[in-house]
Amino acid sequence: MKNLICTVLFVCGSFSISAQTAAELKKKQVPKKAQIAKLKGEIAALQSKIDALSGWRIGAFGTIGGSLSGFNNWYSRTAPNASAGNIGITINGFANLIQKDFFWKNAGTINVGWVQLDDKSIDGDEDFETATDVFTITSLFGKRINKKWAASALIEYRTSLIDNFNDPGYLDFGGGFTWTPISKLAIVIHPGNYNFVTSKGETVFESSLGAKIFADYTTKVKKLSIKSNLSIYQSYQSTNLSNWTLTNALGYTLFEKIGLGFEFGLRQNKQEALNNALMTTTNATFETVDNIVQSYWLVGMSYAF
Repeated sequence: MKNLICTVLFVCGSFSISAQTAAELKKKQVPKKAQIAKLKGEIAALQSKIDALSGWRIGAFGTIGGSLSGFNNWYSRTAPNASAGNIGITINGFANLIQKDFFWKNAGTINVGWVQLDDKSIDGDEDFETATDVFTITSLFGKRINKKWAASALIEYRTSLIDNFNDPGYLDFGGGFTWTPISKLAIVIHPGNYNFVTSKGETVFESSLGAKIFADYTTKVKKLSIKSNLSIYQSYQSTNLSNWTLTNALGYTLFEKIGLGFEFGLRQNKQEALNNALMTTTNATFETVDNIVQSYWLVGMSYAF
């Protein structure tokens, strides 16, 4: 009985000491947290001053996604002996020169992907085929009118790299005004823009004069990198020659510069829709073609340069 009483008292005393110690430690945390909050505020204020300084801002982040699989005598499949693979790589980079009287913003995006489905009973399907193929570079120069508005000129080039380089290729160049409500966002409004389209052979692609609306948002919030880009071209000649493209890229750092990445893109281009339809039928026209929204996406590991 005496041993039991001693054991109970010891356990109760241990709980009491543990609770007291935890309370004391939590109490000591309060001023430390206040100091951390104050330092974070000071760091944010210093970063704002750094962002406002003149000079170059250069950065990049990318995503690599992939999967490989194989089946051997897996009879529940139509092809019991097969292998499959999917590889995707995307890179987003920028180099911006910010000065008091002008700015020069440059950006580039590469997104390429390959897919393979090799049925061992069929010869000739062993190679990887192109899945996604996107290449875009932009250069925007602006002469400041005031803090938020600038007279500007934009050059943008869009094409593919692997399968059909410059077939088609889109080169936009024009002038107008750019609105920069914050340093990380630029909205371009160019009523005078020429959309020069290159292609091989006799195709439906046609160049035209029109208006350009372009928006780019690039930022980093703690461990999250964000880049969003919208490019709209409205042809004065015909709506059939108009097009738009939206791309969004996210990268979240988990360990040092390595993390998770996600990118998706949307596009609507009636010239491309008609060109694709003419590959299977000869009587397709702008009036009959279904101009559906094109899309791609990629999820994988990311790396911040």
